[in-house]
Amino acid sequence: MTNTHLVPESLQHRLDKVELDDTIAAAKVALLNDIKRSVYIYRVDCGGCNACEIEIFATITPVFDAERFGIKNMASPRHADILVYTGAVTRAMRMPALRAYEAAPDPKLVVSYGACGCTGGIFHDNYCVWGGTDKLLPVDVYIPGCPPSPAQTIYGFAIALGLLGQKLHETHLVEGAGEQAPLLHASIPYKLRAELEREARRMAGYRYGRDLADRFMEALDGQGGDVLGSLDALVAGEADPRKAEIYGDLKDVVCAKVLGVRP
Repeated sequence: MTNTHLVPESLQHRLDKVELDDTIAAAKVALLNDIKRSVYIYRVDCGGCNACEIEIFATITPVFDAERFGIKNMASPRHADILVYTGAVTRAMRMPALRAYEAAPDPKLVVSYGACGCTGGIFHDNYCVWGGTDKLLPVDVYIPGCPPSPAQTIYGFAIALGLLGQKLHETHLVEGAGEQAPLLHASIPYKLRAELEREARRMAGYRYGRDLADRFMEALDGQGGDVLGSLDALVAGEADPRKAEIYGDLKDVVCAKVLGVRP
């Protein structure tokens, strides 16, 4: 790929993204778990058009009243729990953005606000823009939009406040070597399974039809050898006439596919 910049690659500056120390990351988790007071936010404008700031100010006015959720705007990063970065990261604002981050006490959360804050927006390929906030700082929550509405803003802050619950209760499932998901009703031919699911979903909808098809195939796949007797018992034992009608229709599909008998 050819370099389209006039400045040689060797002379172009590359950002060194801030990395969290393990103890800081653990302290952030503890803060989110134990915080019982209002949360303080501080806004940092890295170089936007001011539309995001207008929406943030609208969020803290009495109409939307973010303070009813305990979200308070601070005048200094030294009191902040959450740093809200708006606008793309420009060369002129790189150091002020870093100074605000360093001034906020650990642990702290970083919110990337607006399309420019998330990706650099329409300024992403400008000569004096590095991109979104995550090019410089570890971002915890993204609030996209150009600009985000006050409702989106409050929701994003709520996500930030609930971040710990997600981190504490998350589970990681790793597929073992050679492990495969079990195939339901493997003894029933694939084409018949597909036809039964298609017919059940046609009559009962996608989700509910799948449940009815599974119940029907359990009876079809049952032990004992008397398949038609098992299906007749399923139809006769169903108290809901709507389900009984669907089961009867699925039985007709089986008879047509397997026995060649048309209802």
